[in-house]
Amino acid sequence: MKIQFGKPLIEKEEIRTVNKVLNGSILVHGPKTKLFENLFKKYTKSKFAISLSSCTAGLHLACISMGLKKGDEVIVSSQTHVASAHAIEITGAKPIFVDSLLSDGNIDCDKIENKINKKTKGILVVHYMGIPADMEKIIKIKKKYKLFVIEDCALALGSKYKKKHVGLIGDLGVFSFYPVKHITTIEGGMLITNNNTISKKIIKLKSFGYSRSFEQRKIPGLYDVDHLGINYRMNEISSAIGIEQLKKFNKFTKIRLKNFQNYLRYLKQFSKYFYIIRNNNTKKYCNYYALNIVLKYKYYKYRKFILSKLKKNSIGFSIYYPGPVPLFKYYKNKYKIKETSFKNSKYLSDAIISFPIAPHIDIKQIKYITSALNQILKKLN
Repeated sequence: MKIQFGKPLIEKEEIRTVNKVLNGSILVHGPKTKLFENLFKKYTKSKFAISLSSCTAGLHLACISMGLKKGDEVIVSSQTHVASAHAIEITGAKPIFVDSLLSDGNIDCDKIENKINKKTKGILVVHYMGIPADMEKIIKIKKKYKLFVIEDCALALGSKYKKKHVGLIGDLGVFSFYPVKHITTIEGGMLITNNNTISKKIIKLKSFGYSRSFEQRKIPGLYDVDHLGINYRMNEISSAIGIEQLKKFNKFTKIRLKNFQNYLRYLKQFSKYFYIIRNNNTKKYCNYYALNIVLKYKYYKYRKFILSKLKKNSIGFSIYYPGPVPLFKYYKNKYKIKETSFKNSKYLSDAIISFPIAPHIDIKQIKYITSALNQILKKLN
C-alpha cells in the first residue's frame, strides 16, 4: 500500500468547469474570480474577500498595505513557513521572532511584549497547523501598543476563535490554496478583511496600482496608476477550480476531523513515545490540517530512523517545519542569531512528524499507518 501525504481531490466537476473556461474567451478579470470571492466571503462571513496568486503574495501585500519600511519591526512566530517572515523582510522591515509553545506550536504570547519597542509596528500571527493562536491576548497587545495584526491562515481555513473565522480577528487574514491545503486552486490565495480602506488598497496593489479596475474602465485600456503595485491576481481557471472545491469543503472537513479522531483512537497506546499536537481550548475550533506527533525527549533522536522506516513502508509524511525560521541560514547569518535561541521551536522542528488526514485517506489506510508505526516504535525499546 502506498499512501501520499497530500493528494488534491480534482474530480469531474473541476475538470468540467476548467474545460468550460478554456473553451470561452475570458481567462482573467472574469466572472469565475468574482464568484469565487463572493462565495469565500459568504463562507467566512467577511465583508471583503480578495483573490490572489498565492498566500505568500497576500502576506506581501498585507505588509505593503500597512506601510512597512526599512527600520520598522514586526513580531512573528519562529515556528512557521519562511513565507511569513519573508513577507516582512522583503519590505525592508525586520522580522522579530518569538518562540512557540510546545503544546500547540503557536506563538508564545507571554513573550511578545518583551520584544516590543518604538520600532514595532505590528504582529504577524500564524495559526499553526490550523490551531488558532491565542487571539484574545494578541488583540490586547495590539490595542495597548497600537499595532496592526496580520493573520497567516495558510493552514487554517475553517478554523474559528470564539465562533469568529480566523483572519477576521486582526486587521486581515490570508489563506493558501496550494495543492495539499484544505482546498486547492493549484496555486492561489485569498485575503479577507472587514476593513474597507484596507480592501481598496489591496485591490489596487494586486493589480499594478491601477487607478481603475478592469470592470471600472469606461474605455478599455485607459487608466492611470496612483499606487506602486504588482501583479498578484488569480486567473479564471484557478478560480473555477476554487469554486468547485469550496462547494465540497464541508464534506472535506468532516472527513478530516473523522480521520483525526481515528488516529487518536489508534495512537492512544503509544503515549510513552510521543504526544499529539491538538486543540484543547474551548474558545477555539480547529479544522486540522495534519496529524502531528512530537517525539518525547528520550526518543526524538530516533526520528531519522523512524522516517526511513515509514518511507520503506510507502507511508507519506511531512515535517512542519524543518527548522525555526530564525535559524535558517539567511536569517541566522544576517541577524547573528544564536543556535541556542528559540528552544521550543527547535525541539518541535527536530521531533515532529506529520501524517496525512486529508480526504484521500480512509480508515483502512490509517490502520496501516498506525500498525506500521507500532512495529517501528517497538524497535526503539
